[in-house]
Amino acid sequence: MKNNAFNSIKDAYQLVKGAKIKSIKYEEVFELGAYDSNKRGYTVYPFEDGVKFNDFSVIVSEKELMKHYLIEGVNVNMPVTQTVQITSSLTSLGLAS
Repeated sequence: MKNNAFNSIKDAYQLVKGAKIKSIKYEEVFELGAYDSNKRGYTVYPFEDGVKFNDFSVIVSEKELMKHYLIEGVNVNMPVTQTVQITSSLTSLGLAS
């Protein structure tokens, strides 16, 4: 994960389940879980070598995430043809509607 570029979090819409985040001060990488409206924060799980550790989690507020964490930069420009191929293969298996 050290080779991936992490960028500052500019908008709360970047905070999606499964996103990889990293503290500005430390090298640990975390995976963002679901938003918990009762606790007013996101569940964050430790992530190392491609493995998410579900046995430990913390709740971090949106404000703290945007102030003290970086988010992994992802390429959102996947060609439409690749998206169609993925969907059509799932449809042929009866997994997509």
